[in-house]
Amino acid sequence: MADIESLKQALAVSPDNIPLLLMLGNAHMDEFQLGEAREAFDRVLAVEPSNAEAKTRIARLLDLGGKSSEAILRIEQVCTEAPEFAPAWILRATFSLNEGEAKLAREYYDRAVSIDAKYQDPELLKRIEQGGGTKRPPSGRIQSAGDQAGIYLDADDFGDEEDSFDGFETADDDDELELEFASKPNSNFSKVGGMEAVKEDIRMKILYPMQNPEMFKAYGKSAGGGVLLYGPPGCGKTMISRATAGEIDAQFISVGLHQILDMFIGKSEEKLHEIFELARKKAPSVLFFDEVDALAADRKDMRTSAGRTLINQFLSEMDGTEAHNDGVLVLGATNAPWHLDSAFLRPGRFDRLIFVPPPDEPARAEIIRIMAEGKPITGLDAAGLARKLKDFSGADIKAVFDQAIEASLTEAMKAGKIVPVTPKQLAKGAKQVKPSTRKWFESAKNYALYANQSGFYDDVLSYLGLSK
Repeated sequence: MADIESLKQALAVSPDNIPLLLMLGNAHMDEFQLGEAREAFDRVLAVEPSNAEAKTRIARLLDLGGKSSEAILRIEQVCTEAPEFAPAWILRATFSLNEGEAKLAREYYDRAVSIDAKYQDPELLKRIEQGGGTKRPPSGRIQSAGDQAGIYLDADDFGDEEDSFDGFETADDDDELELEFASKPNSNFSKVGGMEAVKEDIRMKILYPMQNPEMFKAYGKSAGGGVLLYGPPGCGKTMISRATAGEIDAQFISVGLHQILDMFIGKSEEKLHEIFELARKKAPSVLFFDEVDALAADRKDMRTSAGRTLINQFLSEMDGTEAHNDGVLVLGATNAPWHLDSAFLRPGRFDRLIFVPPPDEPARAEIIRIMAEGKPITGLDAAGLARKLKDFSGADIKAVFDQAIEASLTEAMKAGKIVPVTPKQLAKGAKQVKPSTRKWFESAKNYALYANQSGFYDDVLSYLGLSK
């Protein structure tokens, strides 16, 4: 593995050196520092927007972070834009195999090998021909979906393959599970712009009980439990969840739907149980389920018994039926809380709901200042720009910056030098991007007005100025 500090020193002299940036991103991935890796690959794309290698790495990072749908879309785009880049086809083959599409996986694998024979992988081919299965590579490494693109994750020695798997009871399998899911977040509330009301709500409902477990125990209450974060997309639910884990110095375990669902009967429930067991073992821990409505949907809407069984398992794990959940905080994030099975909202489960609204004007100004850091921007008026971005989510504000930066990059490529982003370009970006939160509030308003018997959505009514 390349030395990260040495690479940073070299980049200080040559900040736009693409090979060095790619090496730095790969080095961070070897250390499972996904945020730093993403930053390095984004820097590559800022210099060379069409770089297929960086785009492939980013797709793999998204998959590791539980965003499989976006990862699949990204790798499809790479294959379209750079059809002769074999590593992208290998990663696409692995994604397809993970989705249970072995036929497509074989097609993509053959495409990669026809481009460059060095990407032949007998083990991957065997998995494809078998229609799936778990691949355990040699040399004491866990092989990720992007290995043929040069992405490896270090792990402890596994021993003989035939003895390596019998549930997740062995130490080796615990190590693998921990490597896949658990991490120490490098974020806290100081790194989250605005959201002061949400932060204070989290402190009262989450942080103080986790930081003072003995005091709560004296009152017969245990630290942990379930909290549901809901609100419009792009407003920082995932970010505030990671920051919450950073505030209490807890393990952060992020779970994506693709990491649980399995084509074999009973396997999904087993995976879910193993993840909860990891959280209990690593307590204090924050177990985060993004888009939790996909995993905890209303059972009345389920067409198959398999889906209902998985939901029942989820409920059982949250109740701590088989083991205590002391010190385990289960955080769920959703854009559509009304789609959750009502059983998840009873006391002892997701009994605390926190509304995460779009950032207010001071928060938008703070987000703008944070996004401007380290970028060649001149004459920034964060407060003035924030006034123009009413109802914009954090993701919407990032889109404004992306528009302005792309315009500046176009000029920079023509001039052959850095061209600063101007307030005029930012203002133009603000006109081109439409706030995505308004559509969400159109739907939320109806639920808050007509399906709010329990008062779950009172915060939405208050935000809209419709409180009774």
